[in-house]
Amino acid sequence: MIGCDCATCRSTDPRDRRLRPSIYIETTDARLLVDAGPDLRAQALTHDIRRVDAILFTHGHADHILGMDDLRRFNALQQGAIPCFGDAHTLLDIRRTFCYVFDPATPKGGGLPQLELFQVLGTFCVARSQVVPVPLLHGKRAILGYRIGAFAYLTDCSRIPDESWPLLDGLDVLVIDALRERPHPTHFSLAEAIDAATRIGARQTWFTHMCHDLRHEPTNAKLPTGMSLAHDGLVIEC
Repeated sequence: MIGCDCATCRSTDPRDRRLRPSIYIETTDARLLVDAGPDLRAQALTHDIRRVDAILFTHGHADHILGMDDLRRFNALQQGAIPCFGDAHTLLDIRRTFCYVFDPATPKGGGLPQLELFQVLGTFCVARSQVVPVPLLHGKRAILGYRIGAFAYLTDCSRIPDESWPLLDGLDVLVIDALRERPHPTHFSLAEAIDAATRIGARQTWFTHMCHDLRHEPTNAKLPTGMSLAHDGLVIEC
């Protein structure tokens, strides 16, 4: 946190150094990015990401979309536009925030990301990888999590609607929002995340979107078996 001297912000443990949440998924035939936050360029350079076949957007808040201009480099590497998937609200947020990208009158000399927006209306495929949208609530806002095979990613959620629980049966790996110990109106607290993860029953659960209230090692020490805080650079095989 800017201007903070708490134990987490002063920690020398690299797992306490947190950028905005995003994940990169490699399937047998596709490379998928979930969200494109302001740290996209730094994360791509650090982890040598060279291809993005599609982007799955959970919602249109700043910490999940403000890296989109850096997608221009992937356009150049791949010689083509990148398909972007999200619900109607999210696609509207993207069009508003990046209006210059979609305005035919914008001069092309400076370079524009080439993006194709597709509304998520149900299960869809990227190459041969099936993507199942999982409706969530982020406070009062409806957003999306995603399931691919036995893996599910549920960030920025404060409630899982009744109709979404069956979509999470039989998971091997779950990544789920856990902001802090204290309750929050738009995110799961750690206790709420543990309860949700216990109900889902994945073989392994990783908590994400933590604020500096949760220091990595002391928090991990008290978590139930099979549950851990995620960290930047974490690699999960599923």
